[in-house]
Amino acid sequence: MTSLDFIHDTTFDNLPSTVVHEAIRCFVDTLGVAVGGSKTKLSQIIHAHAVRQFGGNSSTLWQDGRKVSAAGAALANGMTIDSLDAHDGHKLTKGHVGCGVLPGLIAVMEAEGVNDPRELLTSIVIGYEIGTRAGIALHSSVCDYHTSGAWIALATSALTSRQLGLTKAQTREAIGIAEYHGPRSQMMRCIDAPTMVKDGSGWGAMAGVSAGYLAQDGFTGAPAITMEDPELNRFWIDLGQNWYVEQQYIKLYPVCRWAQPAAEAIISLTRHHDVTADQITKIKVESFHEAKRLNVIPTNTEQAQYSLPFSVAVALIHGTINVSHITANGLTDKDALNLSKLVEISETDEFNSAFPAQRFARVHLVLKDGKILSSDKTEAQGDPENKVSDTLIWDKFRFLTTPVLGDKWANSFLEKAQNLPKESNVSLLFKQLGTTK
Repeated sequence: MTSLDFIHDTTFDNLPSTVVHEAIRCFVDTLGVAVGGSKTKLSQIIHAHAVRQFGGNSSTLWQDGRKVSAAGAALANGMTIDSLDAHDGHKLTKGHVGCGVLPGLIAVMEAEGVNDPRELLTSIVIGYEIGTRAGIALHSSVCDYHTSGAWIALATSALTSRQLGLTKAQTREAIGIAEYHGPRSQMMRCIDAPTMVKDGSGWGAMAGVSAGYLAQDGFTGAPAITMEDPELNRFWIDLGQNWYVEQQYIKLYPVCRWAQPAAEAIISLTRHHDVTADQITKIKVESFHEAKRLNVIPTNTEQAQYSLPFSVAVALIHGTINVSHITANGLTDKDALNLSKLVEISETDEFNSAFPAQRFARVHLVLKDGKILSSDKTEAQGDPENKVSDTLIWDKFRFLTTPVLGDKWANSFLEKAQNLPKESNVSLLFKQLGTTK
């Protein structure tokens, strides 16, 4: 099966039940993060920008209600998800797919009046398959490490082409446009200096949606290397057999995945030994190179989400990391900030060799009495090899959405999402996304 055949010919009946269920889990998890991120300054800025610069009335800005073009909604809603680093991802892409695929897909479905729940689920799966494979193929064929928007652009162009009913020839052009214009921005620049540009996800979704509409109008694109290069064919030959949507990780905390093994390690260590922050003189973290570069002491929420020292400090003090800890008053928590300054990060050959397939950390607490407590080699929870339960995902959704939109909204949306294959249409679900409080 070629990638173009997979994009256009896959039907709901082709999907294993486990794949459909995973699509629902990803849908709920990602949209919960969207609601949680809607109160960030980043989200407010990009929503206002979309209204001013992406005029139209076809698609909805989530938790806002205003209408813009499909491309504008993909941009703003995608960047809103990215504003809170709690969405799913894939280890080998070193990034994310759903945070761009879902806003791009929903924006186009809304614009084109497509309201079939089975089509929504089928397209979610297609988007994850195309996006994940494109990300892995990109990393294997270029020297730099690009943001998720680079492969999200390909996935959303494919989904836009499907929703528009383009021919496979037009879809090939759309994907070529998307790859050429997609944001191949250098991710480590944002790791070293965290700002609102984040992971490029919304920009990639916007580029992909625009590419689909451009191809519909006859615009042509350069062939997509990551999809068409014969040397990269190995990443595409098992489409429809090996389902990457089942291989995504789920985050328990709203910070960079690379910081989470150390946070997990320190939570386990302090619980086991009943250690408190006032007993500690130094925190030594062993991890991999990329995690070591998450070394900023934060003054804003973007820096807090990309700070391993702050994540470790918050986890030690609170036993978890919540949205409140990386926003508003949490950013001025003197205890967490002071503890962050005691964190020293080093990289090991063992952990570097394991990355990105496995992300490890080991933590050593140096106590005031001279004792040193060391954790086991630790990975973050939620990896696909050890999936979190449905209940945890549903609870995470409620935890993120209830403070913003209330219990009634959260429970109503969750019930509809859980029963998507049995729903008659998704128009009410899409309408709920525009709800404000």
